[in-house]
Amino acid sequence: MNDHRPMAMEPIETFPIKERRQIRYVLTDIDDTLTISGRLPAVVFAAMEDLQRAGIRVIPITGRPAGWCDHIARMWPVDGLVGENGAFYFRYDGQEKKMTRRYWKSGEERREDRVKLDAIREKVLAGVSGCAVAADQTYREADLAIDFCEDVPPLPMSSAQTIQAIFEAAGATAKISSIHVNGWFGDYDKLCMSRLLFREVFNVEMDAVRGQVIFCGDSPNDSPMFGFFPHSVGVANVRAFEAQLETSPAWVTRSEGGFGFAEMVKVVLDR
Repeated sequence: MNDHRPMAMEPIETFPIKERRQIRYVLTDIDDTLTISGRLPAVVFAAMEDLQRAGIRVIPITGRPAGWCDHIARMWPVDGLVGENGAFYFRYDGQEKKMTRRYWKSGEERREDRVKLDAIREKVLAGVSGCAVAADQTYREADLAIDFCEDVPPLPMSSAQTIQAIFEAAGATAKISSIHVNGWFGDYDKLCMSRLLFREVFNVEMDAVRGQVIFCGDSPNDSPMFGFFPHSVGVANVRAFEAQLETSPAWVTRSEGGFGFAEMVKVVLDR
């Protein structure tokens, strides 16, 4: 880690100008980091376009499903993205009209995992009252998403932790986001697949350019990214999860969700 990393959760406006000038990549979560109350404000797209015009690559790192990620790769101002908490990266080449879909596990492995995840689904639904399979599950290829907050009345964090424990008791990895508990079989996460994307798409080792990257997030499943990047940023609503964060971000915005992301981008581009 960077020995000169500031104390956790410093205001984003104190991010040193010298370090702002080094930023070449912005990695960002989507739900409750780019969205607010479940919607994407226009300032988010404007901010991403501003980053790209400045020569900064934009890469969402999300738990959202493959079906959504195909759309995002094609239609958002991004340079690729990681989906389903590290199960794959997608990148669309607009000039070549070609989509790259790079999965951590083979199709056969994913089909075998689905059988085991279906069994876990039944245990979760029977064991945790009020939760539901996420509405976007149909579009997923590698994980199971259990909704505890998005389209169901919000459940307490203890319920999300119980869901996580059911996954883990079955040998799966499970992470809590701001809306879902995502579970999968495999030794990958957002950070692992981000490393692969940097190596295969940008032809650089992520460790070598760590100081040129900002990661922006909001919830416990972002902790590995907060811990790895010295320039990690939480939008203001990350404070609701302080007790569950294994590692806190270095910087924090004043605004929540997508407005916080736009606030961060404005600071980064003020050089």
